[in-house]
Amino acid sequence: MQFHHHGYVSGDPRVEPAAGVGINRPSALPDEVDVLIVGTGPAGMLTAAQLAQFPGVTTRIIERRPGRLAIGQADGIQARSVETFQAFGFAERITAEAYRITEMAFWKPDPADHSRIVRAARAVDDPAGISEFPHLIVNQARVLDYFAEFMANSPTRMVPDYGYEFRSLKVTGDGDYPVEVTLGHTAGANEGGERIIRAKYVVGADGARSKVRESIGCHLAGDQANHAWGVMDVLAVTDFPDIRTKCAIQSGNGGSILLIPREGGHLFRMYVDLGEVAADDHGAVRKTTIEQIIQKANDILHPYTLDVRNVAWHSVYEVGHRLTDRFDDVLPEDRGTRPPRVFITGDACHTHSAKAGQGMNVSMQDGFNIGWKLGHVLEGRSPESLLDTYSAERQVVAKNLIDFDKQWSTLMAKKPEEFEDPTELENFYTSTAEFPAGFMTQYAPSLLVAEAQHQELATGFPVGKRFKSAPVQRVCDTNPMHLGHHAKADGRWRIYVFADAAKAGAEGPVADFAEWIANSPDSPLAATPSNLDRDAWFDVKVIYQQDHTTVDINAVPAAFKPTVGPFKLTYLEKVFGTDPAHDIFELRGLSRDGVVVVVRPDQYVANVLPLTATAELGAFFAPLLSAHRSETATADTGLVSNPA
Repeated sequence: MQFHHHGYVSGDPRVEPAAGVGINRPSALPDEVDVLIVGTGPAGMLTAAQLAQFPGVTTRIIERRPGRLAIGQADGIQARSVETFQAFGFAERITAEAYRITEMAFWKPDPADHSRIVRAARAVDDPAGISEFPHLIVNQARVLDYFAEFMANSPTRMVPDYGYEFRSLKVTGDGDYPVEVTLGHTAGANEGGERIIRAKYVVGADGARSKVRESIGCHLAGDQANHAWGVMDVLAVTDFPDIRTKCAIQSGNGGSILLIPREGGHLFRMYVDLGEVAADDHGAVRKTTIEQIIQKANDILHPYTLDVRNVAWHSVYEVGHRLTDRFDDVLPEDRGTRPPRVFITGDACHTHSAKAGQGMNVSMQDGFNIGWKLGHVLEGRSPESLLDTYSAERQVVAKNLIDFDKQWSTLMAKKPEEFEDPTELENFYTSTAEFPAGFMTQYAPSLLVAEAQHQELATGFPVGKRFKSAPVQRVCDTNPMHLGHHAKADGRWRIYVFADAAKAGAEGPVADFAEWIANSPDSPLAATPSNLDRDAWFDVKVIYQQDHTTVDINAVPAAFKPTVGPFKLTYLEKVFGTDPAHDIFELRGLSRDGVVVVVRPDQYVANVLPLTATAELGAFFAPLLSAHRSETATADTGLVSNPA
């Protein structure tokens, strides 16, 4: 973490200096905003947290509740989400308070007595080492708290505006703020009243019953629910031996349980199978009492018993899989004729069961995707065509999620005797681990993702997939670290230069690349406003094939050691050597002739290129920057120097 570049800092370095709209930020919701986010769920809060890093953008997030969420329904935090938390600066703290899943136990009917259950198998949670980050369980409310803290400490000093509900909107197309939004006051002195505000863009993160979705004519479509589950967070006394281990429990007495231990000890969650729902049920199953859910759980757990002493929360839900065909307000026939103005995220555009632990995780990636794109467009970094990529990218991801969840929830609802292979459930869990962990997403070629023409140069960094970190050693301070952990959610592109075999300072491809990216008018860095640090929009790093002890920091080209802050200090923390015990070139299949890996602000690989392909790199960025290059070269964006 860098924080002294503007002068000595003695306070909390996580509190960034206020800048732009964060200086004297009005406490009341203004009449005009750049981005209005509706809903403080995971998708909305991550979108807001990302936009909080853009000081020139007026973003407000509204919530109908009068205050913070106290009890959240979601709790599963996949490794990709923890990786995202790392970029927002709170992965270590939330991991410390969370429950960590390392194994899953599978309980099935005792072959000698089907009225009893026995432990039949165990499965390691991440047998292939997909991620260095853990699989966690922590309440959604705490996740939102951490994002709220990040927002409040960011340059814009953003905080949620509680006590407002969304009622309707219309895209008028008039003026600089073409979206007219009607809000209702749900708390405070004006409770019951209405007001209208205008926005450039609206993000609907308002859940499965989204009014924003309704306002843009989108509808959830898909399978009707036909299976019901009771879910409860409880404190109990039990002789079930795996009560603190994640379990899938299938009973010969009818029904199954998914057991999820919760953070803090003692507390655990059970998804209890309530069986098939009749077509003429008309929601009657939702009247199932907590006592009935507890009794059903005891029936399934036999011969073990469950004495529930306290119920923190419970609900009954029916599994349904729904998806909208677009995630913004532009109809297919109008695509390309006008930019989208309204977007939907999370449960507003995809719903599914809770048992795969995907809802909160995929929703947050929706927010990460749209957040930086809105920031870039509103700040003048990129053209509005960038916004068309949101729906195109995330709708495919949601479809894949629903297909996966259908398989998992169907398997969980099966009776033991219906399995042709008795190990089918645990085999599915282990063989598909990469998908629920959040690492199977691969964006198709587009404005933001290049064709994988040079993939053989970096086989471990597939174009379109998230940048999978690996160990390196920083040269200036000799610290071992994960390369990807250095990247923060600050809206910057990352350009990783993996050097050829030559040493630092030698003539060759690295020196030529450094000269081009620092001085060529075709370099993406040429678009950076002159009043900002040279690395404010593009974070360029170099990784040498030698270990850190043989890299002469003074010989490293200046392009990898930019000057930062008002004192023009030399930033030395972008130069790395390999970790001899974990050579990143070997681990990620990197060409020894050198390779450039371009990574988007949301951590997905956008391009892989030879070191010598500077013209191709310039051409990749041209449509993202060229439309604004001349005006941003001297623009005042209100930004401070980037602290990362």
